[in-house]
Amino acid sequence: MKSLQLLLLFLSISFSLFSQSDKKAFKSGEYLRYKMSYSGFLRAGTATLEVKEKQLNGKKVLYSKGSGWTSGMIKWFFKVDDVYESFFDKDSVKPYLFKRKIDEGGYKKHRITTFNYNSNKAYVQDFLKQKDTAVPFFKVQDMLSSFYYLRNKNVKEMQQGDEIAIDMFLDSQIYPFKLRFLGKETLKTKFGYVKTLVFRPLVQSGRVFKAQESVTIWITDDANKIPIKLSASLAVGSLRAELETYRGLANTFAKF
Repeated sequence: MKSLQLLLLFLSISFSLFSQSDKKAFKSGEYLRYKMSYSGFLRAGTATLEVKEKQLNGKKVLYSKGSGWTSGMIKWFFKVDDVYESFFDKDSVKPYLFKRKIDEGGYKKHRITTFNYNSNKAYVQDFLKQKDTAVPFFKVQDMLSSFYYLRNKNVKEMQQGDEIAIDMFLDSQIYPFKLRFLGKETLKTKFGYVKTLVFRPLVQSGRVFKAQESVTIWITDDANKIPIKLSASLAVGSLRAELETYRGLANTFAKF
């Protein structure tokens, strides 16, 4: 089974795509927790996302932390402990600092990326390889800041089949991602019936996913735009994530 990075990655992109322009989709204090299941029944782990106000180099910024870990039986043969952190501007949401520390069944990474807007270069410190890298960039987001950057964009005119592209900086590289809007669906959840927007990120097939279009995400069709469900077909088995706890939302959670 692939790491919880997949969940955090697709959530951080997809949280953002269908927001309204007249309301803020998030605020400091927002907290979301997801239950992850493998092959539909076996609990695989938990993932959380939170945002709060902090100071960075004497400047008030927003700070987001995404965490993922395995639990139960899965933990005994594939232990995962992932932490992602992002410090970004309160107004423009441009990233200043991104931290990634993961341990996925013995596969480890520990990197810190600093975005310098005077030189337009991202400075990546790799603590395991003891190597520093400078990478030129232009209008990029890190994995977590992209979530907040796009949530307040007004894309109400999207039609079924439309795609949205975003450039994301991760692991010393810039990755172009495309996401396709599939339509609307009323979803039965633990919170009741929820109106959702459905989309599909276009992912690379191969070692992890069965096909390019094997991930589907459902997002609440309200001013918050919370991802409430994710389903992914993996090379072996399937992965499902469902929202199980939330607090500190900026707007009313619309359900019926």
